[in-house]
Amino acid sequence: MPINIALYEPEIAPNTGNIIRLCANTGAALHILGKPGFEWDDKRLRRAGLDYHEWADVAHWPDYESFIKEVGAHSRVFAMSTKGGRDYHRASFQQGDSLLFGPETRGLPNALLRRFGRQEILRIPMRPDSRSLNLSNSVAIATYEAWRQLGFTGAKPA
Repeated sequence: MPINIALYEPEIAPNTGNIIRLCANTGAALHILGKPGFEWDDKRLRRAGLDYHEWADVAHWPDYESFIKEVGAHSRVFAMSTKGGRDYHRASFQQGDSLLFGPETRGLPNALLRRFGRQEILRIPMRPDSRSLNLSNSVAIATYEAWRQLGFTGAKPA
């Protein structure tokens, strides 16, 4: 798989469903960290993901520490945050890197962000008067940039 997408305590089922579909279409693995703010059998999750659930590689982790112990041992992890010190497109992504996103209403907690160096917290540029982008849009923007840098490994030929 080109990259890993990690969602820390996602709150909105349709966003996660959209991200499942994105992962199925890009080959990214999806990791759900902690307890989501919805039931996994939520109709809205299924509807947003359409029939892509069977083609997506989804793993559930009880917490960030469990994820980092397994996946982080073999992967660089970049935190995605409006508080980032570097624009996402300036990072040089490698096969197997992980992109960590926080919950929709509050983002990654400061205690978790403190574990990352300034260059490991990436941001998506926005206008100064903007608060944030939709989670599934943010995941799509960063995922496609990472996949582009990896030469769209595994993509269907044109």
